[in-house]
Amino acid sequence: MLFDSYANSALQLANRIVMAPMTRCRADHRDAVPNAMIAEYYRQRASAGLIVSEGVPVSDRARGYLNTPALWNEAQAAGWKPVTDAVHAVGGKMFAQIWHCGRVAHAALHADGSAPAGPSSKPAATQTMVPGPDGRPVPTDCGQPQALSIQEIRGVVGEFARAAKLAMQAGFDGVEIHGANGYLLDQFRCPAVNDRTDAYGGSLANRYRLLLEVVDAVAAEVAPERIAVRQSPYGVGNGMVPDPEPLVTYPWLARELDRRGIGFLHIYCQTVDWIHDAAHPMMPALRGAFHGALIACGGFKTAAACEAVLAHGHADLIAIGKPFISNPDLVERLRRDAPLNKWDTGSFYAPGERGYTDYPTL
Repeated sequence: MLFDSYANSALQLANRIVMAPMTRCRADHRDAVPNAMIAEYYRQRASAGLIVSEGVPVSDRARGYLNTPALWNEAQAAGWKPVTDAVHAVGGKMFAQIWHCGRVAHAALHADGSAPAGPSSKPAATQTMVPGPDGRPVPTDCGQPQALSIQEIRGVVGEFARAAKLAMQAGFDGVEIHGANGYLLDQFRCPAVNDRTDAYGGSLANRYRLLLEVVDAVAAEVAPERIAVRQSPYGVGNGMVPDPEPLVTYPWLARELDRRGIGFLHIYCQTVDWIHDAAHPMMPALRGAFHGALIACGGFKTAAACEAVLAHGHADLIAIGKPFISNPDLVERLRRDAPLNKWDTGSFYAPGERGYTDYPTL
């Protein structure tokens, strides 16, 4: 089943393996334009049925990390075109993961020195990287965020829509809206972070209002069947607090996405445990609420683990992240049950930078 094709009304995928989005930090922060290394990196991994790109900021203020390639202007879209061309040349499919980091950021990352944006002024209890005196990345606490005004929120919605339009111009097969892992759209969902009293705070519908406005705006630029939305139930990354009613919250969103005909709901289990538990109620609840493709992600390293989740009917596709770093031929290794190269999650930067590692293939 894992190596079977998958199709919806807009896409045909060669297999049910998704390369999960992973931040790589290999662009020049000054222009955030993708380069030849990025094109080669994704080309090497295009045997996955679908690649979801690293998070791609939708504006300068959306950036939360140093050297991430972006997608808010024509030059960046032109830089992504050789990447998608390289993937397509070897038969792959690729989505752009469009992303606003929100409060997980620092003013030093923004060209105008603007403070991080958030639903409130509550800071993120986590760190990011900023340029040090010698230009190399230096870890630092995230900055104090400023709560977005209603007008600024509308601007964010427009930024996602423009990024989606540019993604299609750049040759992507679709987009994934990053609503997970403690970034801006997830921050609005979280009642421990979002203390607003306006239309974007309080009730569940209000806290998901921004995400759904983004979905609707993106769907005006991209066919709904080519859109994925990522969520991270029970997640605590980037200073988040677990949702108080996860089995209410996430199925509610799944029903809203289903009503809109969204093609993919991508579920990431940060703790790499419950998503593998056939008795856990979350994935069946989502399956009952959403009739597009469910993508399961979190700790998948073997074909057997992937097949188990597919066999239970809890997902249609399996997203794999870290093993792809060191195993560009991961699909073939899984098919042959071959050993995996050890991965180095610190390999974010360009050759010669801290953490960069080259890996052999089969």
